[in-house]
Amino acid sequence: MTGIRIRELEGDFGFGARLDGVTWDNLYDEDLRAEINRLFEDRGLLIFENMEPSSKMHVELSKVFGPLKDHPTKTVPRAADDLEKGVIDMHRLPGECDETLHGVAIVAGKPQVAFLPWHFDHTYNDELNRAGVLRAVVSAPEGGRTGFADGIELYDDFDPALRARIENLNAIYTLDTRLTQMRFGRTFEIKGDLPFMAATIAEARTFPRAIHPMIWTRADGRKVLHVSGFSAAGIENHEDAAGDALFEEVCQEVNRKAHGYFHSWKPTDMVIWDNWRMLHSVEGCDPKYERRMQRTTIRGDYGLGYFEGGRKIGEVDREIAPLDLPA
Repeated sequence: MTGIRIRELEGDFGFGARLDGVTWDNLYDEDLRAEINRLFEDRGLLIFENMEPSSKMHVELSKVFGPLKDHPTKTVPRAADDLEKGVIDMHRLPGECDETLHGVAIVAGKPQVAFLPWHFDHTYNDELNRAGVLRAVVSAPEGGRTGFADGIELYDDFDPALRARIENLNAIYTLDTRLTQMRFGRTFEIKGDLPFMAATIAEARTFPRAIHPMIWTRADGRKVLHVSGFSAAGIENHEDAAGDALFEEVCQEVNRKAHGYFHSWKPTDMVIWDNWRMLHSVEGCDPKYERRMQRTTIRGDYGLGYFEGGRKIGEVDREIAPLDLPA
């Protein structure tokens, strides 16, 4: 690509690439855009370096990969200067957590905010968006890195016997994304929820459960292991003790085998990852630090997800019990 420098990720990774040299002068070049998309399809993760650190550049770079999609939930904050309804704002301020440490994950004995385990985005939706593009508005001075792991590599490295048991199974996911409610694959402790989560919980009651395959096959024939314990309810048609035990075993194997690249953020970085292929996570940071990330979502769907029972958003079963915050 003329004028663009491409480098491999540091370390032993079979995915990802770094790109330097994308500017306003070449961003709209159709040949360059096509080459970038081919590289993205092959590598699954692209790190754009030395970008103009602005919402406008964030949005326009995102459009290289497809049209923007607004976030499917109304309670997720949007960026104040976002005129296209495509930029979500994930902002953690120092002092948000009180002495009870509600909303703080204890990871390896340390309190962490903004922590997220391995997952893929929009598990709770029937459509699985194509990609996310992330940038750091405010980075924590230590910690706060974002991790990325390749589902193709994960499939190849997974225990073959365990992999064979889930080859044709689907997982069930819900919109209740509270870490306190995470049932499978936990590697952390958490004491309680933050008050702002009440709105998300109320909205979760209007969402049917979503179903996604645990393994799927790409057009190029490569298989992807795509499993998240985060927001998972279990295995479709196996919501019993045996099914739950299998799902826990799978999620812990993901924790063991995920070969993660963890990105240390600069304000001029923008990162896109393939949401149909990659898992990502956040290692979290000390509660005393501010961390602010913004993300766009690229529209698309791999066509394999669906809502349970063919239901639509807004349909609620009468037997669903109220979801109450812990006291």
